[in-house]
Amino acid sequence: MNNYSICQISSKETYQWLLNIHYAKRIPNIMFAYGLYKLNELVGIVTYGKPASNSLCIGVCGKENSKYVIELNRLCLRYNKKNEASFLVSNSLRLLPKPKIIVSYADTKQTHIGYIYQATNFLYTGLSAKRTDVDTGNKHGRHYSKVLDKTKRVVRSQKHRYIIFVGNKRQKKHFLNNLRYKIQEYPKGDIEYYKIDKKIFTQLSLIDINDGS
Repeated sequence: MNNYSICQISSKETYQWLLNIHYAKRIPNIMFAYGLYKLNELVGIVTYGKPASNSLCIGVCGKENSKYVIELNRLCLRYNKKNEASFLVSNSLRLLPKPKIIVSYADTKQTHIGYIYQATNFLYTGLSAKRTDVDTGNKHGRHYSKVLDKTKRVVRSQKHRYIIFVGNKRQKKHFLNNLRYKIQEYPKGDIEYYKIDKKIFTQLSLIDINDGS
């Protein structure tokens, strides 16, 4: 990956990507954000944040380890060239504060399998449970409290769930020993890519090595 570099960026620098490129068109909780640069161009972003479900945080490795759980909640690439995604994910994991338990999902509704997580050695722990949500239109349930009719429900698409641990050997072994999900074989299948039809304008965040900082 010559000419590529990765550094931490502000959450605001991801907003145009998340609203214009990512299929969800929504900004999630962002605790950490990292940018993939090719020379001076920002060509990808990945974000991590607190999962919407506190029960998920407890359910992964128990209540005592719930404070370490974060979600890789967005991954966006401008051109999606070969190896860019795996390079961004694997190196951003190294930059995260440690220890951490990272959960990420591949949405079956979008025909996503999660090959990027397979390529970066995440553990596969199966599909999320089948369930329905209150129909809030295009608003996320966590941000929408005034639901007029709770009888109107929509089926939530199942998602492939992936988990990885970052930390020293002792910490990763501790998390693995406390993992409550069964590790399964990686799923396979065909995937589709959605078309990017909007321009993204970004500000350079890389530090000039000659600026004295």
